[in-house]
Amino acid sequence: MRDIPAALPEIIYERAQERYHDAETGHMIAVMEVELYGRIREVSVVYVTGPDAVRLLTIHPLKDGQKTARLASGRWRAM
Repeated sequence: MRDIPAALPEIIYERAQERYHDAETGHMIAVMEVELYGRIREVSVVYVTGPDAVRLLTIHPLKDGQKTARLASGRWRAM
C-alpha cells in the first residue's frame, strides 16, 4: 500500500537507536532515518513484544514534526 520495501520493517526494528513507548496504545515504537521515496526521512515501526516473539504491527513515514509533537505531549516516552 505504501510501496515500502518488505525488508524495511525488520531492519528498522533491529537497528533503530530511538525507541519509545506509546502511552495511548501501549505499543512500542522504533524510529530510524532511512531513504524512502527518494529522500531521507524518519520512519516508525510499531510493535508489541510477547514472551516468545515480537510482532511488528505497522510501519509508516513520520510527518514533519510528528515525533516532536508526540514527545512534547507525553504520548511517546523514551525507553
